[in-house]
Amino acid sequence: MSQVLEGIRVLDFGRYIAGPFCASMLADFGAEVIRIEKVDGSEDRFLSPVSEQGDGALFLQMGRNKRGLTLNPMKPEGREVVKKLVATADVVVANLPPDTLKAMGLDYDSLTAVKPDIILTMISAFGSGGPYSNRIGFDGLGQAMSGAMYMSGTPEQPVKSYAPYVDFTTASFSAFGTLAALLERQKTGQGQIVEGSLFSSALTLMNGTLIEQGMIQRDRKPTLNRSQTSGPADTFRTRDGWVLIQSVGGPLFERWAKLMGEPEWLEDSRFQSDISRGDNGALISERLAAWCAERTSAEVLEAMEAARIPAGPVMTPQQALDDPHAAARNLFQQMEYPGADRPAPVMDTPVSLSRTPGQVRDRAPTLGEHTDRIMAELGYSPDQISELRDKRVI
Repeated sequence: MSQVLEGIRVLDFGRYIAGPFCASMLADFGAEVIRIEKVDGSEDRFLSPVSEQGDGALFLQMGRNKRGLTLNPMKPEGREVVKKLVATADVVVANLPPDTLKAMGLDYDSLTAVKPDIILTMISAFGSGGPYSNRIGFDGLGQAMSGAMYMSGTPEQPVKSYAPYVDFTTASFSAFGTLAALLERQKTGQGQIVEGSLFSSALTLMNGTLIEQGMIQRDRKPTLNRSQTSGPADTFRTRDGWVLIQSVGGPLFERWAKLMGEPEWLEDSRFQSDISRGDNGALISERLAAWCAERTSAEVLEAMEAARIPAGPVMTPQQALDDPHAAARNLFQQMEYPGADRPAPVMDTPVSLSRTPGQVRDRAPTLGEHTDRIMAELGYSPDQISELRDKRVI
């Protein structure tokens, strides 16, 4: 089976999530991706260690389907290696501030001097052109500075999502932009810069709330898990756990009132639309909380499914791994990794194509696993490779 991006070479200078996962998705669809990291291993390799040598859980996800090269681009010999790599590449992915890109020879002018049709996918915390351009940052800053963290908590305590969704969204947007740039290059022969930022992604995700605020100054205050624009929509404690129930639209509210055996909800003027149900959602949540408290999670979910009201359990990470739907769809690829006692359950490509699907084929590379082979492909002799290693260029 041919792969969509077969023949495309990507240099992944990314760190942590936004850049590396952008490159991971390109790799899933057939691109040859070379992950370039520090000689002693980049910091993101060692987050949440799961192997004897300290390789981390996040790296096992981000590094799948990639070859690994260690390199110091700040040394003159390292800059020469960068140029040789760029000459063979179609895309460079780097989530670094603009000044750092320039220092490493990864700015667009430096790249096009070597490969005129190169595509630079440039990801940063805030994007270029504004007062924050050279600030560094992680996912949490996007959550904090977009209104999302404020709206996710309570008036007393803002709450950050544990899942770094701003990073993953930025990776997805950047991969989408990279594909668009590759299509454009097919037509014109010209490369370009693809730019993503955590701040732009976070503002995109919060844009509906921001539009409402900009147009009618609603000045919403946070209500933790309870929706402010529909109902019932909240988390509820059961006799043995927690469930989330989420309803949007009149038909679902009618089903809920019928399930409660209380048709009077449908006649009450406070509950005639999604927005009015959201405005009065505390009353709906109070009623449903009492109903859920008398039942087990299984009983609640069975009743909600019978009424066709969206609901699900609040699961632990282990319960998510053990979920039968995930198992039935083979969503986790069990990948052996050197120095680890158990295989890594690496989530499969998150979007599927019926004819040319992406695929998690290979485990993440160990530190510098493919350095010698890649350097030989660039024309370096064994003696030159040894010398560069002695100088800690590679």
